[in-house]
Amino acid sequence: MSLAGHDEIKSVPERRSSRIGELAAKFRSGNATVGVVGMGYVGQPLAITAHEKGFQVVGFDIDAERVAALNRGHSTIRTIPDARIATMLLDRRFRATSNLDEIANVDVVIICVPTPLNKYREPDLSHVRRTAESVGAALRLNQLICLESTTYPGCTVEVVKPALEASGLRVGSDVFLAYSPEREDPGSKFRTSEIPKVVGADDPDSRMLAETFYGRLVDRVVPVTNMATAEAVKLSENIFRCVNIALVNELKHIFAHMGIDTWEVIDAAATKPFGYMPFYPGPGLGGHCVPIDPFYLSWKAREHEVPARFIELAGEINTAEPLQVVAALASALSAKKRKSLNGSRILLVGVAYKRNVDDLRESPALTIFRQLEAKGAAVSFYDPWVPVIPETREFPQLAGRSSVVWKPESFGAQFDAALIVTDHDAVDYRALTRSLDLIVDTRNAMCGVPAQPDVVVKA
Repeated sequence: MSLAGHDEIKSVPERRSSRIGELAAKFRSGNATVGVVGMGYVGQPLAITAHEKGFQVVGFDIDAERVAALNRGHSTIRTIPDARIATMLLDRRFRATSNLDEIANVDVVIICVPTPLNKYREPDLSHVRRTAESVGAALRLNQLICLESTTYPGCTVEVVKPALEASGLRVGSDVFLAYSPEREDPGSKFRTSEIPKVVGADDPDSRMLAETFYGRLVDRVVPVTNMATAEAVKLSENIFRCVNIALVNELKHIFAHMGIDTWEVIDAAATKPFGYMPFYPGPGLGGHCVPIDPFYLSWKAREHEVPARFIELAGEINTAEPLQVVAALASALSAKKRKSLNGSRILLVGVAYKRNVDDLRESPALTIFRQLEAKGAAVSFYDPWVPVIPETREFPQLAGRSSVVWKPESFGAQFDAALIVTDHDAVDYRALTRSLDLIVDTRNAMCGVPAQPDVVVKA
């Protein structure tokens, strides 16, 4: 072979190396364009952080109303003020669109779409699959694609990679693929940039590019060997919470029969400076991760013929907890008022899945709501964060229900009991005790609030 022929063969990897270097340089300098697919509770904070770090940002979402709101400078998430979105629009470094063909114009694609469970408690990957196919259809040479949606180990390779390579471009040489689990905690004090970012990829160039991109975005990047490991990290984090919450919920029931206050036990145990981490009981699990992630791993474990007994048991305990709450309320009504749930008027205080957010995903309050009505109770709710219950897949019959007006002085005439499901800070719990003579508290929200004996029942 001639010398010229050798040079021609060498030119392909040299051009590839040059392309990768150029993309990495754009990430380091903040001169890249970032596309965030899914502008919800994960995508919006990520888009804001990317903008703050100097990137041009395009937010993609199939919800036309959300896209229009963002382009008007309105956040669609209550914990994110409108001013944060308006600021991004002012310097013309952010816009939202429903047109996924524009994926071709960005340098990095971050996929932040929902991964719920179907009615059989199995992974519903339809959003990931459709998004990956849309990204693959618009893909061009030298882009980085990162999946952040929570899923099972192997999903990125099994679902996303084939959809991208259907374009004819090869992952690891033409385009680059990584997995970095989202770690958002809506309503918490942590900024996205302050939360360490786990990054995994199956080839060295994808890993380097992902580390470089997220290194510009957050204070600390934690690289792991491959994408399956990164996927397993997210599941481990939330299964840890799921199992420990199941444990304290079980302890709550055991201690209650012994006349022991579980919250006092936990607070005292938490004074030990080693070997103990406090978790607190509640009415059940909610949110977009903790109630769902254990089922993703147990489902995948069955494929490998490995039992996940401990994980599945924790899931069963937490799933049953809303029914335990309904039973506790029925018992309190019977003991205090000689009434059954049938015909009783119940006020649910809080329907969001956690305090100080407007998120109802997997909220145990919705299960409790439905169960109480099925037993003949007349149910209303008050939630300063949720004025109206939106459409949900599992509870369509609750859509459109509106929060009552906060007039605790009239609640005594309106309701037989209040059931505290979500302990929002904005609720005046002292006012409840002045009007109602039965308050069932699943969150220890009434701790320290003066009340007549037997008014407050912990559940």
